[in-house]
Amino acid sequence: MIDNLDEKILNVLLEDSRLSYRQIAKRLKTSVATIMNHIKNMEKENIIKRFTTDIEYYNIGFDIKVIIQLRISKGKLFEVENKIAKEKYVYAVYDVTGDYDAILLARFKNRQTMDKFLKKIQKYDFIERTHTSFILNTIKEKQSKL
Repeated sequence: MIDNLDEKILNVLLEDSRLSYRQIAKRLKTSVATIMNHIKNMEKENIIKRFTTDIEYYNIGFDIKVIIQLRISKGKLFEVENKIAKEKYVYAVYDVTGDYDAILLARFKNRQTMDKFLKKIQKYDFIERTHTSFILNTIKEKQSKL
């Protein structure tokens, strides 16, 4: 469980994970040692999993983003999801309810690469059907503040 200070720290880190303990302490008007202890505890409890960079993929040539829905044979869901999660173009894999069993989010530099990827996963054992949608515009794609 997180307390009020943990929540404030997380919100500051969501804005800029490069800030030092000293900078966070100054913003939150508390001691450096307190900030350091709270962050270390949240890392230990797997609340903070990593510190990362937010990349604008479009600006480095990844023009195509897609949502791929998968129908998977009964009993093979986790096996297929874990295999697909290792693919370099896939950045998210979700179990879902409804007509499909899983949803993938993937990025590609061009249609040819996407086509090759789709044909590859359609050959995987236990994938019964796929449905792909192009993402035309991204309105919001960010972790929300607490």
